[in-house]
Amino acid sequence: MDYTACLQRTLDHIEDHLKEPLTAEQLADLAGFSLYHFYKVFHSRTGLPVMDYVRRRRLAHAAADMAGSRTLLAIALDYGFETHAGFTKAFRKTYGLTPEQYRIHATGRVPERVDLAKLADYHMTGGIMMRPTLVTKPEIKLAGYALETTMNGENLTEIPAFWNRYIEENRGRDLQETLAPVSPAEYGACIMLPGKPEHFLYLIGVEVADFDSVPERMQTAVLPASTYAVFTTPAADRANGAFSDAIQGMTTYVYNEWFPNSGYTFASGGVEFELYDARSDGDSNLQMDLYVPVEKQAE
Repeated sequence: MDYTACLQRTLDHIEDHLKEPLTAEQLADLAGFSLYHFYKVFHSRTGLPVMDYVRRRRLAHAAADMAGSRTLLAIALDYGFETHAGFTKAFRKTYGLTPEQYRIHATGRVPERVDLAKLADYHMTGGIMMRPTLVTKPEIKLAGYALETTMNGENLTEIPAFWNRYIEENRGRDLQETLAPVSPAEYGACIMLPGKPEHFLYLIGVEVADFDSVPERMQTAVLPASTYAVFTTPAADRANGAFSDAIQGMTTYVYNEWFPNSGYTFASGGVEFELYDARSDGDSNLQMDLYVPVEKQAE
């Protein structure tokens, strides 16, 4: 049995019937699996329980509808939410904003269909790319160690190698003990270099309150206040470079697939960064977040 084809048929059915009642039993029958097996296979391939997936697809389409003039309650009822309060709670849990706050950012772009084969090409099996969370952050002060690299493909090998040296030389511990950072989380920030359009600094660092105690051997940077689209990698193990592949695959997906259909552009003067927190520790089921500064496309 071709599991990918069976699950893709199920995903397409969900997409075509988001405004109609859907049950796990109905979807399992469509896929040709027992309910128990369907739960296991669906979760392993998408990274979400089946009805959580249905709810998030409904929310993604509802988010697109917010660009129009219809009331939020009408939109909520369309997608099976019985009350404004229930819709708001589910929306905020998924997007980090209330529907009223999100409406300011709504672009009206209908979410693209999920394509399992395409996700596998981007090393993202086990995690479905949904609409990102939108967050607004004040400026962030970073201090750490930097690598100058280029955009011609060298960065795809130089940055992972730089991380390996960072880990082998225990520089993370050095940052924590020297700087008293705001939090233990580590950042990987891509900072453009004026006058060198093909080059950028990749800074591995931590957030600090100020630069007063930063020694000369370290690099500093200020990330401007921005609105970010936040993407999360599917869980991956560190062995055989799977976590690194997931990060690179997700980044490629965001720029090749998400941006062209999103209604957003990369924010002028913004700085993209990766965030590695407790979820990135250890050797298995690792995850990280990619923060991409965005602004709505001009009409």
